Amino acid sequence: MLRNTLTVILVSAVLLPFLFFGILSVGQAWFYPGILPQRFTWDNWQQLLVGQSELQLGLLISLILGVGVAILATLSGFVISKEIARAKHKNRWLLLAYWPFVLSPVVLAVLVQRFFLLTGMSGEVIGVLLGQLILAFPFAVIFFQSFWSQQVLQLEQQSQTLGASAAYTLKKVLLPLAKPMLLICFFQTFLISWFEYGLTQFIGLGKVKTLTILVFKYINEANIFHAALASLLIMLPPALLLWLNKRFVFRGI
Repeated sequence: MLRNTLTVILVSAVLLPFLFFGILSVGQAWFYPGILPQRFTWDNWQQLLVGQSELQLGLLISLILGVGVAILATLSGFVISKEIARAKHKNRWLLLAYWPFVLSPVVLAVLVQRFFLLTGMSGEVIGVLLGQLILAFPFAVIFFQSFWSQQVLQLEQQSQTLGASAAYTLKKVLLPLAKPMLLICFFQTFLISWFEYGLTQFIGLGKVKTLTILVFKYINEANIFHAALASLLIMLPPALLLWLNKRFVFRGI
């Protein structure tokens, strides 16, 4: 009985934000002391799905940044983490990987802003992507350290000793072993980019309007219905990735 009650409470707590933002996203004219909006309309969703709205562009930019950052961070983190695992001063390199997380994203953006200004990448999508990699890449390097154990490194060495090329060893030995971790790292780095606000706002100069930027913009404008729709769009990918993790990744592990 207690277990069922806790399950209901947990499920309700998870679904309540989706229900709340879903109602607001189709609402119109919400006045005090009404609990619900006075009118409901699909106009906001129609603008997102059919028209060329700001939200549509924000969703597209967020997806491009999220997927781009996830691919680059996962692949580069996998390769670099291997070199660090085999390095003589491994702990020193790992200490450097933790450095971006010591500072807040805004402070970190201030420190690197001059580079983006000199290269003309401030206010551009490519600049924001590189800025987000400052957080995602070290995360991937740290994440993959647990994969490069002595057993895995010895297995790689043994494969090459038996005559396998480096490419064959990577394709047939290392990647199958690392597949679950590669998927998890991809999901995690995607979410780092998806929810990032400080670096995006500072380096993007307000021109690169991701969903997180738009949520704060709509809140400042007191546009609660667009803010609710943007918030709902932000919440959907993490929920989908959580389901994919449970359905495929962890079951594979």
